[in-house]
Amino acid sequence: MFTKHTLLQGAAILTAAGLVSRLMGFFFRIFLSHAFGEESVGLYQLIFPVYALCLSVSTAGLQTAVSRMTAEKVSQGQKEAAGNVLRIALCLTLILSLAEVLLIQQNAARIAETFLGDPRCAGLLVIISYALPCAAVHSCICGYSFGIQRTEVPAASQLIEQTARILFVVLLFLFIKNTGHVPSIKLAAAGIAAGEFASAVFSSKMLSARRPFGKLPSLSAISGDTRELLSLSVPLTANRAAVTLLQSVEAASIPACLRLYGLDGSAALSTYGVLTGMALPCILFPSAITNSVGTVLLPAVSSALAAGDRTAMARLLKKAAGSCLFLGLSCCLFFLIFGNLLGTVLFHSSTAGKFILTLAWICPFLYTNTALMSAINGLGKTLFTFLINVTGLLVRISGVFLAIPRFGIQGYLWGLLASQFVVTGLAATVLLAAARPSRPRHSPGPRV
Repeated sequence: MFTKHTLLQGAAILTAAGLVSRLMGFFFRIFLSHAFGEESVGLYQLIFPVYALCLSVSTAGLQTAVSRMTAEKVSQGQKEAAGNVLRIALCLTLILSLAEVLLIQQNAARIAETFLGDPRCAGLLVIISYALPCAAVHSCICGYSFGIQRTEVPAASQLIEQTARILFVVLLFLFIKNTGHVPSIKLAAAGIAAGEFASAVFSSKMLSARRPFGKLPSLSAISGDTRELLSLSVPLTANRAAVTLLQSVEAASIPACLRLYGLDGSAALSTYGVLTGMALPCILFPSAITNSVGTVLLPAVSSALAAGDRTAMARLLKKAAGSCLFLGLSCCLFFLIFGNLLGTVLFHSSTAGKFILTLAWICPFLYTNTALMSAINGLGKTLFTFLINVTGLLVRISGVFLAIPRFGIQGYLWGLLASQFVVTGLAATVLLAAARPSRPRHSPGPRV
């Protein structure tokens, strides 16, 4: 059973690792912008919708399902059953991720030209596809670790992944440059694969030390766990895949709509690179804290729900959402004051500073939404999660196709703010309804 102490301890461990990892990644993005230029960073950012879509299919739903099922089985004293769930999930996610590797490598040129709108992305897609099986293994083991309240394993693997990725890219960049050649942005894509490989190796070793796998269970037990795992993961995967597909359409359409606004291809890609590779990472940097809270909140809510303790569940939700809201308001004020300075000093870009000023207003909603959506998933209301996310994305996509051709990138920023406001309102409504205690039915007393 998750207690307030274990929730805070787990969140603290993940927050510390997340902040260090975000700090490393933040300066790494500064390095990328200086080393390869805004246009190359924009090209690099274009491949992430495809990568995120593959991850959502092969890992996202399974990780959440493993975390929830493990928490439930451990709270019921069924530790071997929890290990069996992980075994099944690893088999499923490896099959899916290997199929994705083959699909991407055989169709990289077509995906780059027709979907991303730039044939130069083909080579980047082939390189980044090698990260998918490693990410699959890493993701399932992290889900299991969250379920058994061992957050130090995901925290350490996150730091190892980031460290390996940065060292790989920086060292190879310096080596290639010293040989007199011009380094390519493909190094950054290769760094993702290197980081995921290092993280998968580490998490696998930590898992083997715990020996979670006992003897093979009976076929009926395997069949039952598989059905339960699929019943939880398939809706989550479908929801995440649909949401990620919409996000991919959104991301791929931004440079095209900027060209409709009047920018040439190079300027459109550079603007996209400044937004997604500079301004947004700056805004998202403090979300390492809220992501940690959301990650440990999901199994905590599931455990409280399984125990029938709605009072504890409501108390967890209030503390988590209140903390995230306070952080969001504080960060909003900070970015409004120092946004221009951050863009100029860190990225040598006044455009990045302007974007940070506008994006500052989404902080209270964005950070609070992380906790709210994790809690909804913990309650098992994945359909509501899907509908809320799709509604928010449709607002953002409307900003892309309707506002960008008329107002430029500023129109998209307005749409992003509106979407976060809508998501917050819908998520809060769902949780308030779920947390409301049901009124007992009283039978009418005898008539006198």
